[in-house]
Amino acid sequence: MLKRLGEVARKEYGLAGCVQHGASTLPDELFHRFPAVETAEIHLATGFQNLLFDHPAFPPDLLREIGEWCVSNAADERKPTETDQQFGYKTRKKAIGPFKRQLWELPNKGEILAAQRRKVAFLFTELGVNGSRRMVDRYVTAREFHRPVPDSLRQAVTTG
Repeated sequence: MLKRLGEVARKEYGLAGCVQHGASTLPDELFHRFPAVETAEIHLATGFQNLLFDHPAFPPDLLREIGEWCVSNAADERKPTETDQQFGYKTRKKAIGPFKRQLWELPNKGEILAAQRRKVAFLFTELGVNGSRRMVDRYVTAREFHRPVPDSLRQAVTTG
């Protein structure tokens, strides 16, 4: 089905193809199929968030604090039929910004990052990304863009 939809998108509408939303919830053994059917875009963020929050090295106290933050700051997004677990799973991504400092300073950050690196390597292999640098360089020109450091960040760095 994904292959046929992609063909229609490309041939009849001049589009890049299909987007696979929620791909990170699919079994790993399906990822090699995406290049074969020329999937244009594959959404993976939830999988990487899960690798972070569900990793055995993630501190339970911090996870609990993030859950409490979500209850306090995203209560308006809660559906009446959602369980606490469903609500927490759906909203915990919103805590990445407010908890950035704690996430940067995780005591077992190396273990979590190693799991992320393994997942990236797996995905690069399955999705056929390895060895594609020449093609990327052919079509993508990186543009340098420099912005001044915001005063608030400059102050935080010099006082912290």
